[in-house]
Amino acid sequence: MEQFRLSSDSVSSDLIPIALAFHAVLGGLPVTIRSQSHHGVQIEDGKVKSRNFTGPILERVLAENTLIKTRPQAGEYANVPVIVAPIQDSGGSAIAAIGVVDVTGIFDLADAMSQQSQIISQLRYCAVPASK
Repeated sequence: MEQFRLSSDSVSSDLIPIALAFHAVLGGLPVTIRSQSHHGVQIEDGKVKSRNFTGPILERVLAENTLIKTRPQAGEYANVPVIVAPIQDSGGSAIAAIGVVDVTGIFDLADAMSQQSQIISQLRYCAVPASK
């Protein structure tokens, strides 16, 4: 029987099955994951985009061992809302970090409210299919 183990020394090939599963469960959102000791993988459009990926927020989560929701100022996802969480061992130490584009952070509520009348006027022009 094949086993899967995740550790602080996991390499990108160890992380691909996890990243692909999260990518699928999250409806195709970009997913990144890396271990404490090695760069990891980046998944986009159902494919492995990079097998040597790291980013400033993945690294910060590994260092701080805490969940971070932010818009990175640098890196591949600069200015894009992301959420990154540590994967912890039984002792609570961060052994890896996994991140995803945060669709809940894409729309700034204040901005959406300020544009509410424009949004409503645009919706009036959307065709609504007739029910059968």
